[in-house]
Amino acid sequence: MQIIIALILLLLTLPALYLLATTIAAYFFRKKEDAPNRFLNIGILIPAHNEEEGIGRTVRNVLACDYPANRRDIFVIADNCTDGTAQAARIAGATVVERTDTQNRGKGQALDWFLKTWNELYRHTDAIAVIDADTAPESGFLREISLSLSQPDIEVVQAYNGVSNAKAGWRPGLIDAAFNVFNHLRVAGACLLGGSCMLKGNGMAFRTTLLQRTGWPSHSIVEDMEYSLLLLQQGISVHYNPEAVIRSEMVRSGKNASSQRSRWEGGRFTLVAQLTLPIFKRFIATGSPKYLVALAELVVPPLSLLVLLFAAGTLLALVPGNPRWLALPAVWWAILIFYVASGQLQRNAPLSTWAVLLAAPLYILWKIPLYAAMLIRRKSETWIRTAREGDTNK
Repeated sequence: MQIIIALILLLLTLPALYLLATTIAAYFFRKKEDAPNRFLNIGILIPAHNEEEGIGRTVRNVLACDYPANRRDIFVIADNCTDGTAQAARIAGATVVERTDTQNRGKGQALDWFLKTWNELYRHTDAIAVIDADTAPESGFLREISLSLSQPDIEVVQAYNGVSNAKAGWRPGLIDAAFNVFNHLRVAGACLLGGSCMLKGNGMAFRTTLLQRTGWPSHSIVEDMEYSLLLLQQGISVHYNPEAVIRSEMVRSGKNASSQRSRWEGGRFTLVAQLTLPIFKRFIATGSPKYLVALAELVVPPLSLLVLLFAAGTLLALVPGNPRWLALPAVWWAILIFYVASGQLQRNAPLSTWAVLLAAPLYILWKIPLYAAMLIRRKSETWIRTAREGDTNK
């Protein structure tokens, strides 16, 4: 019994050590800017499913970016829409293509269809940035994307994906704090340790020649992470530019958040089952640290689940036997605090974001039944638009 407990505690120490390594590495990360900005022709690609309420605002947000007007085009994919998404996007100033394919629904499928069907529409571009239909890029977003892709050895870059309504409630505020960790610290740390990071679905940009060659072969609910790993296996790294910033609205209600998180995390667990062994084999065959880092990014659990595992491990260490076992849980919690606090420090989080961390236990308790339901419920691969509190058509 004691040997089993010791093995479990040592196993839980591995993700803690990885968090420590990425936290320290993130402090030393710097974006790459050796070559000058060539001000590339950028196509901004926005896949949208029933986004009539907000697509016009998103297009206007892109148009407001500080970037030469003759060097950017906005393309909107109105995918299986049953509302006025296409018309709203056209009125706002975007070029719109409409897709109807109820048998092959999904964001990845929509991107793949556009890239393979509408080559003539975007062939004049040097780069394509993919953003969500409910986002607000900061003024310098396109300039920073252009700067990164002007570097001769960079084909893919990920922007910082943040929260636009962090002060709208405790849940968006807590997600903002989590994004400071997961969408910045982990990304920056992985880039420094392994030379590549994971795509985040929003604010990712590519050289056009790459997408013309590959299309978008990833069609799962977590198509961004899947594509990151496929690129890595082809020898293509994803770089990170923390000064290219794009922000999205996060839901406030528990019902909408549950639907969103169930799809994201359920899709991630499926990907873990599918790609862990291939990535591990790549690491064994090459010895390259980029595959080891990618493997860690794939298998280290989401933060809330990791907290639950650490809590269970701490209780296990209290089982009468060897009191020295409690030293390991103490190390886990110290690393976790350093990890979360460092994310806020590195993104210069306001006091309100620090304060909302007090609600983290409530969020973790909310996740327990969510994880339980994911174990017994059939996972959906369908692209379902997350309802937002500002919607008028529900």
